[in-house]
Amino acid sequence: MKMKINVDVEYAIETPTDILLQIETAAMPMQKIIRERLDAGNTTYLSRIAAEDSIGTRVWMNVEDELDVNYTAEIEITRTAEDISKIPAEQVHKLPHEAVRYLMASRYCPSDEFVSFVGAEFAHVEGGACIVEMANWIKERFTYSPGASGPGTTALETFVQRRGICRDFAHVLITLARAKAIPARMVSCYGPEVSPQDFHAMAEVWLDGRWHLVDPTGMSSPDRTAIIGVGRDAADIAFLTSYGWVTLQNQQVRVEEV
Repeated sequence: MKMKINVDVEYAIETPTDILLQIETAAMPMQKIIRERLDAGNTTYLSRIAAEDSIGTRVWMNVEDELDVNYTAEIEITRTAEDISKIPAEQVHKLPHEAVRYLMASRYCPSDEFVSFVGAEFAHVEGGACIVEMANWIKERFTYSPGASGPGTTALETFVQRRGICRDFAHVLITLARAKAIPARMVSCYGPEVSPQDFHAMAEVWLDGRWHLVDPTGMSSPDRTAIIGVGRDAADIAFLTSYGWVTLQNQQVRVEEV
């Protein structure tokens, strides 16, 4: 499938500020960038660097008074939807280096605090079947509620409150998977069915030698997802990180199938 992406981001800047932006779709297997353009307005400096795991790019900017960014792209997705329920987990002692760090607890995903819960709730299932059951457990018990969480909300807080947005749902699934000794990482992405339209977040789990996309919100699927970047949790995939005071003026994300 093909999708068009249009993103507008505007911030007021009080003093010259360094900005790290990550909104461009990653050039990677199973998603082809047909065309794209990033207009960064009046930045005094712009340089691209590789993002986490060399998936996607980040853009360093120095901005003096206003950040006004427009990103447009047309993307072709050839990734297929898949049933992961029959895929086995990889033995932990055989995990490759690229998966090992995603076993560990991280800032927003304190998986070490969920080992007992996962051992009691999901002891009867393994591998992909366990991930499917975890995702369904979240969908059935959590309420998608914009505004219910903030940028500092952890998976533990979401687990207690039982509400949040895509980043929160993904954090909980990642945390549960790691507590089951299944490597899991966070994915920033675009999807045409995401409602309300915004940057989206999903999880990826390592099963049988490769990564598999899972959306615990149920709003997107691998065959309808354009990946931006990956990381341990939201700290690694933030669409904008500022090293100075900034104030959001406008943010619009529009994604449509073509």
